[in-house]
Amino acid sequence: MSRLAGSETPGRKGGVRVTAEAWRDHLVSLDEWDAMPEEECRRLEIVDGVPHVVPAAATFHSLAQNKLAYWLNEQLPDELTAVPEADVVLNISHALNVRRPDVSVVPTHLAEHNPKRYDAADVVVAVEIVSPGSERADRVTKPMQYAKAGIAHYWLIELDEPISMTAFELVDEVYELVKDGTGKVALSLPAPVTFDLDALTRRR
Repeated sequence: MSRLAGSETPGRKGGVRVTAEAWRDHLVSLDEWDAMPEEECRRLEIVDGVPHVVPAAATFHSLAQNKLAYWLNEQLPDELTAVPEADVVLNISHALNVRRPDVSVVPTHLAEHNPKRYDAADVVVAVEIVSPGSERADRVTKPMQYAKAGIAHYWLIELDEPISMTAFELVDEVYELVKDGTGKVALSLPAPVTFDLDALTRRR
């Protein structure tokens, strides 16, 4: 098996609205992250305690993300739900890491409570769709973080023609390849699902 190698950003601090410049002298805590207005923190990920702006998705990326979440929710068992762009807390013990996978599969009973975020322990599958500028993060940095956080499955989708999908499963704290394909792809874990990758960026 192959292995996978391992502007203004407002918040509230003491009742005063502050920008990303205010975080330069210290690392962001989970409490500070929670205090940020939702419309602002949705533009950010936290990497080792430092806010990083998430670029706006291109059209094909958005189409693929929405369609994949829809396909998953059509096929997954009732106890699992696919959620696009959910915040996932990977680590708080040293420096805070909050990532936002393009699609996360989580237990339905948690999703039904409309949480602001999920813990990594709640995430069954994390999916990233590679975009220009995010190649290294999606192929190297994020899977290393997801593996360390214990997320059992990681799927990577490449939108360059032909559209491809690579699925990994966590084994001994390292992601091992379980499926790599184009066109129609079938997976058995965490539940039987099939995808027509060529249709991911089509309107219908």
